[in-house]
Amino acid sequence: MNKTLPLLSGLALATMLMTGSAADRGIPAYVKAAVADPARVEDAKVDARRHGGEIVAFTGVKPGDNVLELIPGGGYFTRIFSKTVGAKGHVYAVWPTEYDESTDKLQAVAAANPNVEILKQAAAALTVPAPVDVVFTSQNYHDYPDKFMGPVDLAKFNAQVFAALKPGGVFVIVDHVAADGSGLRDTDTLHRIDPAIVKQQVEAAGFKFAGESKVLRNPADNHTLKVFDKAIRGNTDQFVYKFSKPAK
Repeated sequence: MNKTLPLLSGLALATMLMTGSAADRGIPAYVKAAVADPARVEDAKVDARRHGGEIVAFTGVKPGDNVLELIPGGGYFTRIFSKTVGAKGHVYAVWPTEYDESTDKLQAVAAANPNVEILKQAAAALTVPAPVDVVFTSQNYHDYPDKFMGPVDLAKFNAQVFAALKPGGVFVIVDHVAADGSGLRDTDTLHRIDPAIVKQQVEAAGFKFAGESKVLRNPADNHTLKVFDKAIRGNTDQFVYKFSKPAK
């Protein structure tokens, strides 16, 4: 194990925080208001590390939009999306039936925010009640091809995401970076995925690559450790890719 990794990770994190502060100036007022919501008191403790405001702003979501969030975990991003889209918008939070983690935290988010609706469905059968403006997933795209999720055929999955979006809508993926050229090799072991294979798969479904946010990049992460390893947990190198569905 590289004993300098925690120190380097800390330095990289400090750099990202400075970059994030600069990026904050470009965050729309309605996203800033969502991040400042007093109900986010616990989430706010990790904002400097997770860059919720910058990432939600990067999606382009706005008041009145509909969002489909895949596997939201405890609802960190769900809360920001909910307050950003407001009463005229809606957040569909998809929880695959194959996922055996507790939904208690997410249910609490839905109970406190009437515009949040939890959809429990098979991972391979992604559907949404109405077309959405944004599909978003954080640290979970790599789960879909793994055995416990079916596994899911990613070509079919990305086609389902494409179908769920309105023309001009966007698909934003945040995930842990695996080694260059590794493809899907590390999805079940290190919980990482090669960004190149993600881009290839999503574009194959008809999406156009629309850009990358680098607020979660960490050059000190050598991509060899499991994301839960204490030496890197919370500071992994992560990509934030945005893909758009053609308007016509």
